Amino acid sequence: MARPPSLCGVILAAGESSRMGRDKALLPWPPQQPDKTPALTGTFLSGAIQLLETQTEMIFVVAGNNAAIVAPVVYSKGASLVVNPAPQRGQFSSLQVGLKEVLNHGRDAAMVTLVDRPPASDLTAQQLVAAFASRKPGKWAVVPRHGEKHGHPFIIAREMIEAFLRAPAASNAQDVEHQNQEHIQYVVVDDPNVALNVDTPEDYARLTIA
Repeated sequence: MARPPSLCGVILAAGESSRMGRDKALLPWPPQQPDKTPALTGTFLSGAIQLLETQTEMIFVVAGNNAAIVAPVVYSKGASLVVNPAPQRGQFSSLQVGLKEVLNHGRDAAMVTLVDRPPASDLTAQQLVAAFASRKPGKWAVVPRHGEKHGHPFIIAREMIEAFLRAPAASNAQDVEHQNQEHIQYVVVDDPNVALNVDTPEDYARLTIA
């Protein structure tokens, strides 16, 4: 199915990665294997860009103090880099920065994901785009569900973009989601990556073993 018109990608990648000890955006993915050179392995960030580029018109990667080190990956993959001037305000502030960029470029829908996990599958992205394109009136967002957990990437229409932008900077996406529950359509997917967070070296090691 063709992508919905005006759909942009937004990747939130401005976290400090303090518990990981190195920038999660640049963690190798798929994990490096002994018989492969680093050049054959991507990263969480490049994987996220590759996933979204098949479904969106343009991609904005929101970085923070790590902008200089993620920029080579962003530009080599044809995405655009947006810098959150105050990343210490938290992830929601990066979401607002990215969504403002979507509207500034004349677009009115966004597929949003986080960089701190392996990318979702192509099938999952296709399912979400199809659900968004055929959603019922009054539905502003399509969110994947795996088991009992909701996750990323999710797709939002202009109404939900504006709801996120109206919210106080101290909010979080879950708060806004709960306030607009009747406008959200959940899509069950067979993809654990949509709800998986990788915060520590131990989390990442478990991925490489799996």
